[in-house]
Amino acid sequence: MLAVLSSGYEEKDYHTGWWAEELFAPLQKLEDAGHTVDLASPFGGKPEVDVRSISEDFDPDGTYKKLYESGRADQTMKLEEVDAENYDVILVVGGHGAMFDLAKNVDLHALMNKVYDNGGILAAECHGPSVFAFLKGSDDELLIKGLDVTGYPDEIEPEEVLPFLPYSLEQELREVANYIPEMDKKAYAVWANDQIVTSRDPFSSELMGDELVKKLNK
Repeated sequence: MLAVLSSGYEEKDYHTGWWAEELFAPLQKLEDAGHTVDLASPFGGKPEVDVRSISEDFDPDGTYKKLYESGRADQTMKLEEVDAENYDVILVVGGHGAMFDLAKNVDLHALMNKVYDNGGILAAECHGPSVFAFLKGSDDELLIKGLDVTGYPDEIEPEEVLPFLPYSLEQELREVANYIPEMDKKAYAVWANDQIVTSRDPFSSELMGDELVKKLNK
């Protein structure tokens, strides 16, 4: 499996990247089940983590901070150098950074199309589904057109980051797909078809891992 991380984004007082729980929770589930997980990002090397995701507010037990500090995510391949033939799953890790450098990334789109056309699985968490708002398949149609998807909802976007975001993830998804927030559930993931799965937020990270393990075991 290939997990794709934002390399990070910075604008004046705003600095973001990938969300720690959304990498490490599914990664642990997959590796515990015997799967190999490689990492990639637009620039390669060490991608920028959103420091909030390893703060006491969001990681009170320090679980993901410890994994981050272990160096597990310090080395990533450049997206342009990845061979899609080596992977049966691509997981787009969330964090606001995905909206900036992954959503419209042509190298990532090419990889996802190759994996999808080969019968593989495309997964995206939280803000990661922003990729699906722009990803067209081999027929030049948006891959998730009319299908069920989820992603981080407008109603819980932090007010302080709204001025910096390039668009509303929820509204972009609603324009092309059947967007489902399912806010009455603590964790939520939905399969659009047999090959595409999205999850709603950091609380759904372990569920994403479970869903991928179940599908791969089949």
